[in-house]
Amino acid sequence: MSPVSADAPRQPSVVTVPLYQRKAEFFKTLGHPVRIRVLELLSDGEQAVAELLPEVGVEAAHLSQQLAILRRTGLVLSRREGASVFYRLTTPEVADLLAVARSILGTLLTDQAGLLDELRTDTGPTQRRS
Repeated sequence: MSPVSADAPRQPSVVTVPLYQRKAEFFKTLGHPVRIRVLELLSDGEQAVAELLPEVGVEAAHLSQQLAILRRTGLVLSRREGASVFYRLTTPEVADLLAVARSILGTLLTDQAGLLDELRTDTGPTQRRS
């Protein structure tokens, strides 16, 4: 076996990331309340930053930072019209995902409320006095 020449071109290394890791990164992107709120608002259609600001309730710089993250990860697209910047979801499945999350949370909270009701009405075991 001959040694590799120092002049030999290097092959680019291709790093494949497992799908489950990409999913985790995707959900991390969704792990911020401002980003979730923005995506919920954009589920109703394209909106200008000026329209999003009062609904989200954060400073413009913070909203801009969160929108940049959503744009980098491919969840939203932007376009400029004059002095205004408009955002929209890249795919309607984002809105579907938020609706499913809402449904799951509703189920979990309903189950928890039922358990809480049971705890409140359950008198527990009868205690004996000595």
